[in-house]
Amino acid sequence: MKTKTWLFRVAGVCFAATGLVSVAAMAHDMTAMAAAAPDAASVAAPKLHAALRTLWLGHVTHTREYAMAVHAHDSAKAKAAEDAVVANAKQIADAVGGFYGKAAGEQTLKLLAAHWGGVKALTDATAANDSAREQKAMADLNANVTDIAKFFSGANPYLPENAVQGLFATHVAHHASQIQQIMKGDTKDEQATWTAMQAHMNAIADALAGGIAKQFPDKAS
Repeated sequence: MKTKTWLFRVAGVCFAATGLVSVAAMAHDMTAMAAAAPDAASVAAPKLHAALRTLWLGHVTHTREYAMAVHAHDSAKAKAAEDAVVANAKQIADAVGGFYGKAAGEQTLKLLAAHWGGVKALTDATAANDSAREQKAMADLNANVTDIAKFFSGANPYLPENAVQGLFATHVAHHASQIQQIMKGDTKDEQATWTAMQAHMNAIADALAGGIAKQFPDKAS
């Protein structure tokens, strides 16, 4: 079986765009992480944790729907999924703005728009088998990861830049693997990636909620 051999670099680690063994390992690690994640009784702000988990899971649900619609050549479903991604990004931005103010919410939306732009470009390029566009999309996504890490770490002293960078770099790696698998019709390995992806979004949500709860103990609940 021929697979693409180009590599992309995130957080100092090289992932093969079709690295199925790596994806399976990540699925195992992320499932374990989800099992070990704090429950409502053990977190400082259970409502915030739950809300952010729902929002971040919404992001990957809708981006996955977009990739599947593109693969199926269903333009109506692709447009609906794209609209859902944008609506979800606005909700995440509003949640951030609720703690950090309007300007921070607007900056969050700008960063999420750039992230979605990269994911959409990568999806479309992979569907078209255009490796040059794929590499450009990955470069844009990796730059956006750095911007996201700087933003959250700059706003919250409990969110170290390196930690945030690592979380979102892994998220981008999941997107890349999942898109490749969907476009190849590789449902078995895509399911492993999807399992890992959902667990990892919980990890991102928990990290952000935990940092916000520490920074705003009287506001977060």
